[in-house]
Amino acid sequence: MEDIFKRIAALPPERRVLLERQLKQRGVQASVLSAVTPTITRQSANQQKRLSFAQQRLWFIEQFDPGNTAYNVSGWVRLTGELQVNILEKAFDEIFRRHESLRATFPVSTDGQPVAVIGALKPVSLPCVDLKASPSQDREVQQLTCQFSQQPFDLACGPLLRLRLLKLDERDHALLICLHHIICDRWSMGVLIRELTVLYDAFIKGQPSPLPELPIQYTDFAFWQRQWLQGTVLQQQLAYWQQQLAGLSRLELPTSYPRPKLQTYRGKKQPIALSNSLTHALKAFSAEVGATLYMTLLAAFTVLLRRYTGQTDIAVGTDIANRNRPELENLIGLLVNQLVLRTDASDSLSFRDLLQRVREMALQAYSHQDAPFERIVEALNPERDLSQMLPLFQVKLDLQSVPMQPLEITGLTIHLLPIDNGTTKFELRLNFIESDDGLVGDVEYNTDLFSAAMINRMVSHFAYLLEQVVVKPDQPLSEVSILDDDERHQCLITWNDTATPYPLACIHELFERQVERTPSAIAILDAQEQLTYQELNARANQLAHHLQKQGVNSGTLVGICIEPSPLLFVVLLAILKTGAAYVPLDPAY
Repeated sequence: MEDIFKRIAALPPERRVLLERQLKQRGVQASVLSAVTPTITRQSANQQKRLSFAQQRLWFIEQFDPGNTAYNVSGWVRLTGELQVNILEKAFDEIFRRHESLRATFPVSTDGQPVAVIGALKPVSLPCVDLKASPSQDREVQQLTCQFSQQPFDLACGPLLRLRLLKLDERDHALLICLHHIICDRWSMGVLIRELTVLYDAFIKGQPSPLPELPIQYTDFAFWQRQWLQGTVLQQQLAYWQQQLAGLSRLELPTSYPRPKLQTYRGKKQPIALSNSLTHALKAFSAEVGATLYMTLLAAFTVLLRRYTGQTDIAVGTDIANRNRPELENLIGLLVNQLVLRTDASDSLSFRDLLQRVREMALQAYSHQDAPFERIVEALNPERDLSQMLPLFQVKLDLQSVPMQPLEITGLTIHLLPIDNGTTKFELRLNFIESDDGLVGDVEYNTDLFSAAMINRMVSHFAYLLEQVVVKPDQPLSEVSILDDDERHQCLITWNDTATPYPLACIHELFERQVERTPSAIAILDAQEQLTYQELNARANQLAHHLQKQGVNSGTLVGICIEPSPLLFVVLLAILKTGAAYVPLDPAY
């Protein structure tokens, strides 16, 4: 029974919710997750509020690299329709009241450790920039959005959430939102937008908030996490990861540029899309072998990395929502955890065999997902490299099951869009979302390591690889190609077609033709002298006549023992002009 609870807890959030709904329809009213771990309870108001493990890591990163904006979580909301700004501000007031994490700062206590301090409620006043009359509105929006998302936060003083409203037209606004990762994650952004929508709709109708009070706050989770994850519970979790990740090899991806000595956070995002037909084929194959779509993508990504690196020990990171309890689903805070999925990608396997290996490995990892990534790193204590962004893994693969669709409320359409602030926390990250048009998303990459052209090739290789393994899953991995027909022809035929017409003339004759074309051009140059083509040819002719008088002619071998200089070229041409051959002798012998 305990194993069942763990497997339920390991389900992606959308599948877990669906399972609970089906169980309720069968008369099972209580949450199936309630027996997995102890209940999270509220702390007393005067109790010192400690950081969660994940918050502690981000706090240390900020101390090591102050002002780093790679951990800014940004998005902008397109508001189309009749917007009432005072109602929007009122909705934010209620969200700030509900979620204490949005009012948190992280100063250092007297013992030198960071603590969470919850600030007092203050009315929200949205700063607004009017761009209606701007002749270059799109460019200004892009500039303002980029500047807004790249402003650093002060963790000790706050605030750690910024808002700005851009007025594009009377019925068109852009709401910019930026939070520090220490108080939110990607799931939290969805919670914030959903609550904003519900509250705005209620308040504009003159109704009270329909949202139920939150059973706990994030600081309650942080306290509970530190109380529960210790002793035997933590040791059992860590023991698995210490065994699973022992002796892990660092993934050495080929890069477009030399790796900097210090890690950088400069990055870009490039769109990626898999066709609807390929997405359906991947889902059907996954169901056939009893795997999830993510597991199939991971297995294929492992094959791609195997080809790019030549390594068989492949570790890929992924996010786990870590909201396997009902009271955590609607909480705004940093709950996401990172898992390291390690696979042995031996060429002797078929893709079907590899997928089964990935499936078993992933299920084991999910059943040990409660161990904070920070504690795993601490337990393993891997060798640190300042040129690497994260210990234990350098690339990441994520899959979101449900994209956030535009929301319709009274008088408004609300659509959340991401902001690319030009940073990345990873060397390479593939992020997919299931949509009606297939799998879409982006490739986030470090621009100090990879060029856009290399990322383009990698994306096309991955798509072609997926098409192959779905059609021929039992083909040995060593026979799976990442090159389509056009690229294979380019590599094997086009680039090897080196035949070229060559004039039927001796080298000294070709040189003499060049003398006729450009007699005054510089032919040879060193620190002491320079010779034009005409001068070089005249000196070579003079020496050639002298050699012929000495009996040098066709078939004669003439030794040359001269240091590199213009004279050397005079001698070479002279010998060739006589019809003889030269034998170079190294003066250092």
